[in-house]
Amino acid sequence: MTQLPGLLDTEAIRKDFPILDRQVHDGRKLVYLDNAATSQKPRQVLDALGEYYERHNANVHRGVHVLAEEATALYEGARDKVAEFVNAPSRDEVIFTKNASESLNLVANMLGWADEPYRVDHETEIVITEMEHHSNIVPWQLLAQRTGAKLKWFGLTDDGRLDLSNIDEVITEKTKIVSFVLVSNILGTVNPVEAIVRRAQEVGALVCVDASQAAPHMPLDVQALQADFVAFTGHKMCGPTGIGVLWGRQELLEDLPPFLGGGEMIETVSMSSSTYAPAPHKFEAGTPPIAQAVGLGAAIDYLSGIGMDKILAHEHAITEYAVKRLLEVPDLRIIGPATAEDRGAAISFTLGDIHPHDVGQVLDEQGIAVRVGHHCARPVCLRYGIPATTRASFYLYSTPADIDALVDGLEHVRNFFG
Repeated sequence: MTQLPGLLDTEAIRKDFPILDRQVHDGRKLVYLDNAATSQKPRQVLDALGEYYERHNANVHRGVHVLAEEATALYEGARDKVAEFVNAPSRDEVIFTKNASESLNLVANMLGWADEPYRVDHETEIVITEMEHHSNIVPWQLLAQRTGAKLKWFGLTDDGRLDLSNIDEVITEKTKIVSFVLVSNILGTVNPVEAIVRRAQEVGALVCVDASQAAPHMPLDVQALQADFVAFTGHKMCGPTGIGVLWGRQELLEDLPPFLGGGEMIETVSMSSSTYAPAPHKFEAGTPPIAQAVGLGAAIDYLSGIGMDKILAHEHAITEYAVKRLLEVPDLRIIGPATAEDRGAAISFTLGDIHPHDVGQVLDEQGIAVRVGHHCARPVCLRYGIPATTRASFYLYSTPADIDALVDGLEHVRNFFG
């Protein structure tokens, strides 16, 4: 077996993930390389979800019976865990949503309804980038259409990096919000946060960071980022689906209006008007994703127990090995940085003129799970003149043997299509 420096004890870790023992397609060992889409869940998370439903299931906050008090303690305890995980100054800055998409839509709608100085209107500009996931494009397009604001974006270099050569022209005195991805889900690029934040602060613009592909893979410190909002999702970091997070600076959350109305987010209600609860509850209308939050808390416990620094080192070693092996495959073109430096654990590629969907289907027949398509980042595919890509993405349980299986599988694809 290939030995690489910095690897975790994947043999022990993989025992925590029951699904990794699965066999598919007549006894083939599952090789799961679709972690950028969703990660697998360890027994500790599955057990926490089962324990919640079996022992503590109730609605939160308003009940006085024992189950309601237990459910509330577990739900709010998960908020504490998230706050510590991202180094938030206050637990009240952590808002639970159903996913990162909802978190980003929440920011866009808050700014569309806000009073000055935060309001986005026809005299202001919104800045994003060409490498964004659709979840960080469409909400801003909708806001621009609704308010008349101008939408601008940073382009991409040929090697899959942000082109910041015109940063002073893109981010101007009219810019109200700059929203960008920390780690690209299609290119794997880790973006230069400091330079973008510095320019945004010079003109008084707010900064929103999509950390969906960062939070599962590296230490995330919202204070060090110096952003105003940070969004991520639970299902990519060993947690369940249906739970996302929006972190926001407390003074902003106090000033900005809610997006959804209903139970829990109110202070008083009359037939003529309502007043709202303080953050975070102001932004959590209705019954929240209670069990999902408990599962996310268990996932954070699991990841923190291993250590995010160690997970980052493991994935860097795996990604470096994967880049090296993939570049050995004839006709393979990596879309994005062709080195392991300043990139995350997702690699998109094309294979000659074989359509990515065909690549993915043949790999699946060998038990290798990858993602194909434009990965909700169609502007990137348009930029590089390709219809789609095949994407392999790694996590803390990925091994060099998984990479070898992928490379062998790609050779089979090449032979299959002649």
